[in-house]
Amino acid sequence: MKKQFGHNQHGEPVTLYLLENDRFRIAVTDYGATLVSFIDKNRDLELVAGFDDVEHYVQHTAHFGSTIGRVANRIKDAKFDLNGRTYHVSANKGNNSLHGGAVGFDKRMFQGRVEDNRIVLTATSPDGEEGYPGNLQVQVTYRLDERGIHIECEGVSDQTTLFGTTNHSYFNLNGNGSIAGHRVQLFADAYAPNDETGTATGDLVLCENTPFDFRNEKEIGADFNSADEQIRMTRGYDHHYSIQGSGLRTMAVCRANGLRLETRSNLPGIHFYTGNFLDGSYVGHRGVAYGYHERVCFEPEYYPNAINYETHEKPVLKAGEHAVQIIEYWLDDDKEEESSTF
Repeated sequence: MKKQFGHNQHGEPVTLYLLENDRFRIAVTDYGATLVSFIDKNRDLELVAGFDDVEHYVQHTAHFGSTIGRVANRIKDAKFDLNGRTYHVSANKGNNSLHGGAVGFDKRMFQGRVEDNRIVLTATSPDGEEGYPGNLQVQVTYRLDERGIHIECEGVSDQTTLFGTTNHSYFNLNGNGSIAGHRVQLFADAYAPNDETGTATGDLVLCENTPFDFRNEKEIGADFNSADEQIRMTRGYDHHYSIQGSGLRTMAVCRANGLRLETRSNLPGIHFYTGNFLDGSYVGHRGVAYGYHERVCFEPEYYPNAINYETHEKPVLKAGEHAVQIIEYWLDDDKEEESSTF
């Protein structure tokens, strides 16, 4: 099923695609390959932040539910070396490039279609767009099943380029209000500190005996008032975690309101963001204003600025190769299972 969703900044019509099963209902738009809505039908509960028309997505800069690319997170000084040359990409966050630049995947149109329990969206990012090399063919697929949402972002380029995507959905398992009482476990021993521009420094710091230790489940807000410099600088959590293992695996578990949200991915790590700069000015589904510490993001990704660091896996896509980056958001009733430790 599909319906009109308004017009984008160029006057082009935008479509909203709908899927549902016995448990869930989702809505995805071809503007930014964006997850607009994720409803638990058992509770009539809206789980993600979003808007009822595309105009709000055109205007906002917070990437609500968007597919992020070509590269998620920051590239320091908006430049990198690849293919024997230096590339300068769009600087849209001070001197840095953030989430693909001024016109990343979140601000472009995709071609969409519904196939059974899938919404398939395709686009071409031309050579030189936002400064990146190569004509990049992108396909984003949202699949709905009894566990929740399975997202695949696929890329093929005619030149070696960068390709490291994520999904930027903002969750609240209560539907609205503070997420400070949500309980989270992150399957990570180490996190990345940020510099003064918000870019990961290249280091990994052990979580043990710091406010960043979520190896054992704890409330998100337990250390919001910590004197830790990193917490104070970002007004909460806005940090990359290096996740143990490889391949498709569980990265994070979040519990609240009798629900359990599990984030899974085949990417190297995850960015954990607690809505530190939401100020209530965005009013979305059901008239809910999205305020400070009222949403949490679980964004699987490569290490930020990895292309400029020697020690981290880089989001390099070689010419002609096919990359498949997977993110899953599984939701179930919380059966009070004991959280694992390591």
